[in-house]
Amino acid sequence: MTLYLSILTQILITVVAVCGVYVLTGLTGMFSLGQAAFMAVGSYASGILVVKCGFPFWLACILAVLIAVVIGYLVGFPTVRLRRDYISLVTLGFGEAITALLNRATKLTGGASGFIGIPRKTTFLLALVSAIAAIAIVSWFKTSKYGRQCIAVRGDELAAKAMGINVPKIKMNAFLLSVAVTAFSGCLYAFFITYVDPTIFGWKKSADWVIMVFFGGVNSLTGSVVGAFILSGLPEVLRSLDQYRSIIYAILVLLIINFKPSGIFGEWELSPRNLKALGEKLAKRSRKEEKTDGAA
Repeated sequence: MTLYLSILTQILITVVAVCGVYVLTGLTGMFSLGQAAFMAVGSYASGILVVKCGFPFWLACILAVLIAVVIGYLVGFPTVRLRRDYISLVTLGFGEAITALLNRATKLTGGASGFIGIPRKTTFLLALVSAIAAIAIVSWFKTSKYGRQCIAVRGDELAAKAMGINVPKIKMNAFLLSVAVTAFSGCLYAFFITYVDPTIFGWKKSADWVIMVFFGGVNSLTGSVVGAFILSGLPEVLRSLDQYRSIIYAILVLLIINFKPSGIFGEWELSPRNLKALGEKLAKRSRKEEKTDGAA
């Protein structure tokens, strides 16, 4: 039971991070290969504030998120004005720079040996509440004026600008929200595994999150969350096939990308209106089948 709760807790932390990536990639169409660096900032900043400065857990998390947002603003201010492919390159370089800095700041971060001694504060209940809160915040943002403007920017930046949308401002708002959510997931992560090192937060983790968003449905928050659950839990399910799980993982992703490019859910969202429409559609299909069987 403890093992399953531990796995679920880690999956829920990943869901929080993927919600941040969805804001950036799913809503605004920007790709970041350095998003895990902001998770690193949240992890290390909160851990150092608690272990070395004696701050309470929640205050340390709030300060860590604020630190990540300030760094995100400094990175994002020149970056959001670039083309989308250049944004991925800049964030990749930023992620590598953060990793190098964490490795070199031995006295503060422990360097390549990692930062140890972090108390365990993250529980399954806290991770669950945090995941629900992250989903609710991102869902609200998507349906807000800013979210609709993000979708317009994703569709065509020039057309959005012609309609009077301040494109750099909208992209910066989305970027900073993404940074804040991802940094908070880093706080949860650090206080769950009680140890962090720079290798955990490489560009591959950022790429995994982007894959989860595309796997579930790049235009669907519901799909992104489901994709995070499936692709985070899959390695644990396939643990008995340790030699083949990476191959199975890759084949599954390739099948989805090739045969359903819009992802599992496409643009469909889990909402009362959509659930009602789905129920009516299924009921109509059932009645049609009953009539066909009766006529036969």
